[in-house]
Amino acid sequence: MAESAAVEFRIDRRSGVATYLQIVQQTKQALRLGVLEPGDRLPTAREVVEATAINPNTVLKAYRELEREGLVEARRGLGTFVRRTLGGAAADTDAPLRAELTDWARRARKAGLERDDVSALFTAVLNSTFKGDQHA
Repeated sequence: MAESAAVEFRIDRRSGVATYLQIVQQTKQALRLGVLEPGDRLPTAREVVEATAINPNTVLKAYRELEREGLVEARRGLGTFVRRTLGGAAADTDAPLRAELTDWARRARKAGLERDDVSALFTAVLNSTFKGDQHA
């Protein structure tokens, strides 16, 4: 049996994004980055509740949404398991972009930007770059 994947949900209560959607988005990000792979078990609702202090129904709502999208499947008594990944970009394709982004993040940090500043800047650029693109 697959063990629980090393994914930890981080909930930002100030983000304005519904908590269950944060779990869905973070799971999809883990699928895109290869952190989660088919067969991996997601943390149980109890594990997520203990780590984040959110309502168990919120976790279950997120997992149901992921299941509805065909990304995970619930197995009674066993847990929730990844069915498929997202993105499809191979690691060798991502590597140069990841290196450039890492360099950029280091420069931003040296320039005195905090994590939230970097995140906001990157999100603003991402949103303007993909404006009107429904797949972004």
